Formats: sequence, structure tokens, C-alpha cells
Amino acid sequence: MPIATVNPANGETLKTYEAMGEEEIERRLQLAEATFRTYRTTSFTERARFLNRAAELLDDGGQDIARVMTTEMGKPVKQARAEAAKCAKAMRWYAEHAESLLADEEPAAYDVKDSGASRALVRYRPLGPVLAVMPWNFPLWQVVRFAAPALMAGNVGLLKHASNVPQTALFLEDLFHQAGFPEGCFQTLLVGSGAIDEILRDERVKAATLTGSEPAGRAVASTAGNMVKKTVLELGGSDPYIVMPSADIDRAAEIAVTARVQNNGQSCIAAKRFIVHTDVYDRFAERFVEGMKALKVGDPLEEDTEVGPLASEQGRADLEELVDDARRSGASVLCGGQRPDGPGWYYPPTVIADVTREMRIHREETFGPVATLYRADGLDEAVLIANDSPFGLSSNVWTRDEAEVDRFVRDLEAGGVYVNGMTASHPAFPFGGVKRSGYGRELSGHGIREFCNITTVWHGA
Repeated sequence: MPIATVNPANGETLKTYEAMGEEEIERRLQLAEATFRTYRTTSFTERARFLNRAAELLDDGGQDIARVMTTEMGKPVKQARAEAAKCAKAMRWYAEHAESLLADEEPAAYDVKDSGASRALVRYRPLGPVLAVMPWNFPLWQVVRFAAPALMAGNVGLLKHASNVPQTALFLEDLFHQAGFPEGCFQTLLVGSGAIDEILRDERVKAATLTGSEPAGRAVASTAGNMVKKTVLELGGSDPYIVMPSADIDRAAEIAVTARVQNNGQSCIAAKRFIVHTDVYDRFAERFVEGMKALKVGDPLEEDTEVGPLASEQGRADLEELVDDARRSGASVLCGGQRPDGPGWYYPPTVIADVTREMRIHREETFGPVATLYRADGLDEAVLIANDSPFGLSSNVWTRDEAEVDRFVRDLEAGGVYVNGMTASHPAFPFGGVKRSGYGRELSGHGIREFCNITTVWHGA
């Protein structure tokens, strides 16, 4: 895949870049290793000053980078601006909290005495250069939620971004450099996916994090495992959105629309499977379909656009295959389901009902504005449908019954359970999944400790 900005709204190639050669990659690896030796000794105060400055620069340039993201991968420009603001917020959060999150921990006095020590503690130390393999769908946020904690912990970053968002990737390198981080703290590697394996095998790279597809995650995990290196993987999701009779049905249907089509439906944590109790199914379905039909699809640079194009022609073709397979197998298409005429890689908001386990759309992730509707006779069946998926990233449940909430929290196989609302990431809360959605956590204290050497310090009596 070429390293290029191709506007998905019209298919026009705007910029192309040559992939870095072996000599440039080697130079950057040397720089990362050398920078880490000194950067690891900087204080939290100094790192926080750099990161707060990066947040200021991002606030100042949010409008410009938003337009770049929109022209590179098609998200509505209002959502792109919100993404930039969210990144600045996360930077400030880690600048404020990293020191306390990584403070030395003292075991209980009884355990210290029992071990024969005069004193003991646990200290978090940085690992070194960390390779981040990042996707195009949230081209700023996915990187910052790795980079902010990693840099505050004293690590340095090497970014291999998706090949269709090179301008965003270069912007990030420049942003951290302009903020005052020493040269080599954060570097972008403009390389194709074929270069990842060799870079990860390099002894100077100490760990890796990947957000992306399951095949990409398997490849990175396999190489890292062979080299005995730590990895964090955030892969696909097919999140359930469960609606029970006690819920505010109108509100649940309204939020369901946003939960499905955020980022043009190209989000791992977007709700994708809508599982509705049979007592309120018809009412929810009517309102949900009305909401999906009412969305404005159009030029993502226009302020009132709610759904823009998919990021690639192949992505649209993959989505069409899933919808067509479901239709041929007997599913009902309640709205959408047909590629529109004209330029760009658009696909309409679509709702599919009467889905069965044999359909591909039941098992595979729909990466675009396509929702599937399921009936459930009760809570037990809702949980069975929700868990009948290879993925387990997050989940949404709508109910006013606290006993039902407790059951869902206990039984849903997911990294998160969001009650009477839609899944959204926040720097204070851990983010990640189970099953084929990956392992490890980003954000919060859990995320910043993922790439630390957890060191026991023991003093004899």
C-alpha cells in the first residue's frame, strides 16, 4: 500500500511519500536508543512541562489538523476537531497524574518484616523505545493515548502509522518536538507494514503496542513473543447494545444512532449489535431506523455533515459483502443497504434485522454505518446473544433495574460495561478488551504501567 493521502470523499491523491530506507530507519533507531539513556532520568515535572506545551500547541492548531484528518480518512470535520481537543485533554491528564500513578509503592509493614527486610518498595521504571503500530480511524487519538503515558513514564516512542494518514503522522512528530521533548523522544517511521517485523526484532525496541485488525495483531504478537517482548493489543470489536423494557426507549434509540455511526461507523468501540427485549423491540426499531434515515451523509468538510465517506474503497467493498451476504441469507434491510451513485467511498446508514448465526455479519465486525438488530425474550437470551461473538471489547446496556445491571456486569464478556449510555474512552478509565479484541490496557494508571519495569527493591536488616 502506498504511503499517501487519498481523499476518500472523491478519490483524489493529494500527497505521496517515499518510504524510509534502511539507512534512515537505522538512524532513527540509534537516535531513539541514545535519547532514552538521558530522557529516562528527567523529572516528572520536566516531562509534564513538555506535555502541557504539546497540549497548548494542539489546542492552537486544532482546526488545521482537523482538516488534515478529514481529508486523509473522511471523518466529519466537527468530529475531527473534537478528537484534537480530546487528545489535548488526555495530555493534560497524564501531565498532572503520572507522578502519582507511578509513585513508589510500599508493601504492608507486616510483609516487609516477614520477608526479613528493613524496608522494601516497588518502583516503576521505563522500558525504553516502544514501537506503536497505529490505525487510521482515530489517527490522532490512537497515538496520543499511547504516547502521553509512555512519554510521561520516561519511555520514547517510535510510530508506524497507517499508510493512508502520513500527514497526521508527521504532524505528531513535529508536535512533540515543538513542545520541547528532546529530539528522538517521539519519531515517525514512514514505512510500509512489511518493515514492522524487522523493526520489532531489533534489540533496541523493547516493547510494542498495536491498535488494528486481528491479523495485524497476530503478526505483531507472534514476532514479539518470539523475541520475548511485551505487547499491548487493541483489536476489533462487535459491541452489543442491549435494551431492556425498563429503559428510556426513546433516549436509548437516540443514543444508539450516535453510538453506531460515530466516526462514520469505523470505530472498534462503536455499538454494532443491537439486542432488544421483545416487549420493546418494535418501538425501539421504529425510532432507531427513523434516526438512521435522518442522518445527513455528505462532504465531511461541511459543518452539518453527520456521516462522511468510508476511509477506503476496499473498506466499502468489505462492508457491502457483509450486507449482501446477509440479504441473500434472508435478513431484512430496514434502511440503506445500497451503494450511492457518485464519487467517493460513501455508504448509507443501514439497519439489518432477522440476523441468524449462519450469516457472516453475525460473526464478523462491520466497520461502517451498518447496524444489526436482534430480538431477545429476556435477560438470559440477551446475554447469550451478546457473548456469541469472537470479540469482547466493550458493551452497552440500557435498564433501570439494578438487579439487571448487576447481572450484565457479571456475565457480559467485555472489557467495559456502559450503563444507560454509549461507550466512550476517557484518560481516567482503563480501556481494552478480552477474547479476540486483544489484551492489556491503555489509559488510566493501568495503561501507564503497561510499559514499565515493575521493580522490587529490598533492603536487608
